[in-house]
Formats: sequence, C-alpha cells, structure tokens
Amino acid sequence: IQQSSPAFIARIVGSFVTVFVKTAAVKMSSICKSEHDRMKKFKNYGKNTQDLRRQRADYCVELRKAKKDEQILKRRNIGNFQDGDTYSLQKPEGVNDADMTTEEMVKGMNSQEPLQQLQAAYRARKVLSRAWKPPLDEIIELGLVGKFVEFLGRDDYASLQFESAWALTNISSGTSLQTKAVVEAGAIPAFVCLLDSPHMHISEQAVWALGNIAGDGALYRDAVIESSAVPSLLGLVKPDLSIGFLRNITWTLSNICRNKNPHPPLETVCQILPTLVQLLHHRDSTLLSDACWAISYLTDGPNERIEVVIQTGILPKLVQLMGSAHLAVLTPALRAVGNVVSGTDSQTEAVLEAGVLSVLPKLLKHSKTCVQKEAAWAISNIAAGQPMQIQQLITCGIISPLLELLEKGDFKAQKEAVWAITNYTNGGTVEQVVHLVQCGVLQPLINLLDVKDAKVTLVILDALGNIFLAAEQLGETDKLCLIIEEFNGLEKIEALQFHSNSMVYQTSLKLIEKYFYDEENEVTDKEPEEGNEEMLFKVNDILNDRFHL
Repeated sequence: IQQSSPAFIARIVGSFVTVFVKTAAVKMSSICKSEHDRMKKFKNYGKNTQDLRRQRADYCVELRKAKKDEQILKRRNIGNFQDGDTYSLQKPEGVNDADMTTEEMVKGMNSQEPLQQLQAAYRARKVLSRAWKPPLDEIIELGLVGKFVEFLGRDDYASLQFESAWALTNISSGTSLQTKAVVEAGAIPAFVCLLDSPHMHISEQAVWALGNIAGDGALYRDAVIESSAVPSLLGLVKPDLSIGFLRNITWTLSNICRNKNPHPPLETVCQILPTLVQLLHHRDSTLLSDACWAISYLTDGPNERIEVVIQTGILPKLVQLMGSAHLAVLTPALRAVGNVVSGTDSQTEAVLEAGVLSVLPKLLKHSKTCVQKEAAWAISNIAAGQPMQIQQLITCGIISPLLELLEKGDFKAQKEAVWAITNYTNGGTVEQVVHLVQCGVLQPLINLLDVKDAKVTLVILDALGNIFLAAEQLGETDKLCLIIEEFNGLEKIEALQFHSNSMVYQTSLKLIEKYFYDEENEVTDKEPEEGNEEMLFKVNDILNDRFHL
C-alpha cells in the first residue's frame, strides 16, 4: 500500500480534530438502529428505549461458557479425600476385598443378612469408584439402584448407609439417563433426610449426591429444591465445619443456583444469598470459586434478579475478587460483575461505585485471553450507558489498553473490543468521540473490516457510521473521509459491496453513497484546505503521539 507522508496525514487529521474539538460541547444525537439482528444483541433498559445494552448471546457461547475445570457440574467420588477424612478410606468392619461377580453382588444386595448386604454394597461401590469406565449402566440394569436407595433408610446401619450413598453419588455423576435412574428410584427425599444424619461423613455424602442431581439441569434442580433440601443445606454451614465439607456444600449450592430455563425460584435465591455472601469472605480459593460461580448464575438473568443480588451489598467484594491471583476465582467474579453491568444504568452505576474501573484496565492486559475477552465484554456494557459513565471509562485510562486489544488482541477479544467502541460511539458526546479519534481508534477499526465474521463487520460499520454522524454535525465529513482514505478504509469499504452477507453489502453501500460519492457518483477527490497550515503544524506532535504516525 502506498503511504502518504506523515506530515500530509497529520495535516488532514489535525484539521479534522482541531475543528472537532472547538465544537465538542455539542452532544451527538442518539440514533435508533433498525436492523433486527443487531437489536437482538442488545437489551432495553430504563425508560429510554434508544439506550441499549448488549446481553449475552447464544452465538457467543464459546466466550461465555466456562471451562470444565472452572465450572464442574458433577463430581464422582473416587476416593480422593482431604482434611484427614480417614473414615471414608477405611474398609467397613466385617467386609473383605475379595472380588465378587455381578451375580454375587445382586445376591448379596438382596440377602436378608446385613453383613452380606454390606459386603455386596461395598464391592459394588468399589467398582463404581473406578477412575476408568465404571460400570454405571451395568449396575443400573441389574436393578441395584433401588436397593441402594432402600439402604439409605437404614439408620441402624451407618456403614451400609454410607456405602449406598457413595454408590448412588457416583451413579448420579454420570449421564442424564443415569441420574434419572437414581431420581426415579426415590433418592432425593432419602438424601435430604440424610443431611441431618448424626454421622458427618454420611451427611457430606448426601450433600455431594444432591449436588450431582441438581447439576443435571433445571428439572432435577427444582426437584431438589421442592424436597426442602435448601434449609437443611444452609443449616450445615457452621464456623467449625471442615473445609472439605464446606467446599461440597458451596459447590452444591452453586448447582442449585444454576440454569435459567427456568431460573431457580426467587424465594430460594433469597434464602441462599445471605449464606453465599458469607462464603465469599472465606479464604479458601476452591470455595471462593464455587461461591462466585453461584453469584454469576444468579446475575445471569432479568434486571429484577440482578437487583436482588445488588441489594446484598456484595458488589465491592466481587470487585475485590476480580483482582485475585487465582484464575478460578477471578473468572467467575468477573463474569458476575459483567452480568450486573448488562443491567440498567443504575445497576451499572452501582458497579462503578464499587470500584470496578480500578481493576478492568489491568484485566485487559491479563495473560489469559479469556480474561481479556470477559473484561472487554464488561466494558462494552458500561460503554452502552450514559455519557457520564462513558466519561468514567476515559478518566480511568481504559481507552489505551482497549485500543491495544483492538489492534493486537486475540480475535475473540477483538470482537468484544469492537462492541465496546461501537457502544461508546453510539452513546458518547461529540467531545468523547473526538477523544476516541485522537487516541487512534480509526486505524485498528479499519484494519478489522476484512475479517470473515459478518457480525463483527456490521458492528465496525456501525461505529464508523456513528463517527461520521458526529463529523456531520460539525460539517467535517470531508476531512473524516480523507483520514479514512489514508488508512485504506475506503478501499476496504468498497470491497464489502461484494460481501456474501446482504446486510454487510447494504450497510457499506449506504456509507459510500452518503459520504464518499459526489453527485456524479464518483469518489470525491478531496484535498486538504489551504490557509490553516500554521495552525495544523502546531498539532503535529500531538497527532504523532495519538495516531502513531
């Protein structure tokens, strides 16, 4: 690409920016977008339907979905115990480790002799605890699930209760069909009863099993809730509880908060929230991770549900946890805060007051791409707010790292940065748009016009259209056209007229016809105005810094 001299570009940009700044007190008009696809990526808030904030979108599932090691829905007990829990590792009294065939297991489980029942349950549990391909379906097909559930009621035989609870925990950690077999055998009410067991290890195993069942989906989550499990679970949270047990309770509570089709009952949410707030002040990173995930689930929904979380006063703690050195804590805390700023202006303001802008600039530079993406997404929702909120983004120094991400980041992070820029230009004042141009937004924005993602291309064209609207108010569209041409933008916009996506084609065509063609349908050949050279060269140094010319 043939490059014009830096002085020439500086003169053009200088003329545009100088006039732009002189009239920056004029507000940029809010505009209502008509494209249905674009509207679906926003949600209305407040009384002003022109103010839009983007909501999570299904097509962004690769960004929004947490990694399995961060957000485990089910857990199988294979004997990895912690905190000195030696009971679970001990062999029950009277049993041996001799192998048993499946026929012998079935015979023993159906025996009337308690010791034979225990021996068979122990051996079945052992094979179900294998790390590699445990025979879950085989045990179900043998009809042993019903016997295990029956044994959960043996308050007179704690060892048999425990082995049965453990076996059912591992079966419920499997597929939905395997979990269904456990639920249909009547395990949920039996496990809820065991939450009050005088034997701590049995109570903990019941917590684990209920966590697996609730984690299967909204249907069984609600079944657990309707069985009155929540009050008993919350009653187990005590200061002297072992950390391992407390982790299991927190994880189970997070699964009860999970899923939004439908959301958990609001009454249940209000029951759980005070305990979650308490758990968020714990020091254990594993526990904190699950507590933060629980909050992220509760804030992933309508504004009314977000408000319930805000009213607990937990936002400052979530913002603090966004600065955690543990990725497993930082990620869900950032997700929860990102959910809140996707709400109303007042909810976004509550997050700003909690100090989120002291953390977000650093997260844009985080070593993990997933953190950069989530941070940029949160910023895009803040940028969809009022000009006063946009001004706070400027004041805290977010623009520079955001533009760096736009220029050099991973593409998925760049997409979120593009949204942030578009929302900013859509709702910002003329002065704020000027600041963005001065910081050098045009070049990296134009560079992304040739990406293969049609949605991203449309959002970029939207941003350019917003900048043109500001320039149009000031009568400076000619100068803006020259800047875009010098950055090879016109050539790229013209190329989009051959795009396979009709929306991209139509949007690029409208942009060219409105701003780049004269009455004779030819590209305008604009030259910089004469007479202002002295003034323009005075801003050269500033422009070189701003635009890296």
